[in-house]
Amino acid sequence: MRKATAELILKDPDRFAHHDRVFLNNPVVMQGMGLAPLVVLATTAHNGVMLAAAVTLLLVPSRVLACLLSRLFPLNSENPAPEELQKKLLPRALVYSLSASVVYLAAYPILNAIFGTSLLTLGIYLPLLVVEPLLTYRFGRVQETLHKAVSKGLRITVGYALLLMLLGCVREWLALGTVFGTPVGQRAVLPMAGMPAGGFIVLGVLCAVWRALAARRKAYLVREARSLVDVHAQKEADGEQ
Repeated sequence: MRKATAELILKDPDRFAHHDRVFLNNPVVMQGMGLAPLVVLATTAHNGVMLAAAVTLLLVPSRVLACLLSRLFPLNSENPAPEELQKKLLPRALVYSLSASVVYLAAYPILNAIFGTSLLTLGIYLPLLVVEPLLTYRFGRVQETLHKAVSKGLRITVGYALLLMLLGCVREWLALGTVFGTPVGQRAVLPMAGMPAGGFIVLGVLCAVWRALAARRKAYLVREARSLVDVHAQKEADGEQ
């Protein structure tokens, strides 16, 4: 850990954790975003991989395209005046949704070439990704830069894809006793895990464990940062003497 990073952690641990969209501030685990594909479709490891690939092809390109086009109707404040909201929210919402739709039209042939007819198992929920809050929630937020759109989009993509594949593997193991079709164990542990109701239960348990581990990781980083800063301070004091 670098000294600058340690100082940043000690200055504002919550702000530091906020930027970690993979583990410490995963948008699904911490904000409850993107639940429908997880609960309904991520029933097997293969489905999780297909959804992760779809999100990978959709999220960053659509976010970048929307970022560029939404500059025609920029929001420069987190709390804009009602008049500004009335004039800009609708066109910004259309820009974000239509941007995701355009990117989906380009991404679908790639997904079809990779997965073929297996995509049919995702049904209508695959095209519904274009209105997924993970892709469109920025329309009501302050205008972001292109660099932020790319970097934050990549982090969210990794965090969401990781959870999709993890949940798919766990649910397939619980419901069918397999992972990617390979038998694991003697029998199914919880057949209900293959249904949406079971998906909510498994996701809830997984999120609870994830949050607990994230809290412990955050506390560990704070301790390490404090120790590192103290060591540097001691070295500087010894050097002055």
